[in-house]
Amino acid sequence: QVQLVESGGGSVQAGGSLRLSCAASGRTFSSHAMGWFRQATGKEREFVAAIAWSGGNTDYADSVKGRFTISRDNGKNLLYLQMNSLKPEDTAVYYCGQDKYWFGSTGLKSHDFGSWGQGTQVTVSS
Repeated sequence: QVQLVESGGGSVQAGGSLRLSCAASGRTFSSHAMGWFRQATGKEREFVAAIAWSGGNTDYADSVKGRFTISRDNGKNLLYLQMNSLKPEDTAVYYCGQDKYWFGSTGLKSHDFGSWGQGTQVTVSS
């Protein structure tokens, strides 16, 4: 089973940028779509962005579209989330997850993700 470790979180002011990384162990990373999710205090975990196994397709939550960019490096087993123009409402713990199905590439927002890492805290102040 894949193990995921997120990093890159921190505290920034509104309008700032952060780049999150997710390092994956094992040999299945390049065969599965990957996603970023977040959970704010007192709220349920929500979808942020996902990327197809090949990197050829992406999907975003409406709230981050145009500000966040998901990418992956299958040669290094790394997943990224570039976050620009951050807002206070982006404050949350961010998690990466692996699609439970193989070679997912379309309709990513509705896929079933799991194998969560420990998360990385992002705090945006106004």
